[in-house]
Amino acid sequence: MSNYPEVLYQDNHIIAVNKLPGHIVQGDKTGDKPLSEWVKLYIKETAHKPGEVFLGTVHRLDRPVSGVVLFAKTSKALTRLNELFKNREIKKTYWAVVKNKPPQESGTLEHYLIKNEAKNKSKAYVNQIKNSLYCKLDYKIIAESNHYYLLEINPHTGRHHQIRVQLSAMACPIKGDLKYGAARNNENGSLHLHARKIEFIHPIKKENITIIAKPPKDILWDIFLKQLNQ
Repeated sequence: MSNYPEVLYQDNHIIAVNKLPGHIVQGDKTGDKPLSEWVKLYIKETAHKPGEVFLGTVHRLDRPVSGVVLFAKTSKALTRLNELFKNREIKKTYWAVVKNKPPQESGTLEHYLIKNEAKNKSKAYVNQIKNSLYCKLDYKIIAESNHYYLLEINPHTGRHHQIRVQLSAMACPIKGDLKYGAARNNENGSLHLHARKIEFIHPIKKENITIIAKPPKDILWDIFLKQLNQ
């Protein structure tokens, strides 16, 4: 079925897929079929499993964001992956396209975030305020086109909309991100924010695992991929 996501990695314990923008990772109030259900169906069909398929969700991406999403296929893997995420032992690399050039070729951003539940939006502050959460990321410019810059981002923390709000606080909102200051949205409702890579030690096999996801088909992403020879 065409709705099955692209599988990037799979073994007996884990499966990683490339999420397209617009897909939700877990069920929500929209009632749209989540990525987790498509992955379950994929496993059931390809592995010819007769009964219920176990699938554990260990992290999420915002609906308009694309890229690597990792799931656990066993309860043992789920427990251990949850620990890896909790202890920040999974290294995540994102790509973001911005229109404004950052003040430096590379740098570190540190803020304190407050989430507004009603608006599903976060606000970044330079100084710590009551109930705020510390967040930090590293960024560097890795390519540029006539009008846009491609940033590679390594978050040190995992806060609500962290990359989106921190880049916006640097006056570099992500292309298509109206919520955080972009001039216009993308036609398909996506953001030019992509979970490019995750690196971790396999929860069962104890091997180093690196999983890389190609960005969605898009003129701008294709320009940058060509520049980077990828």
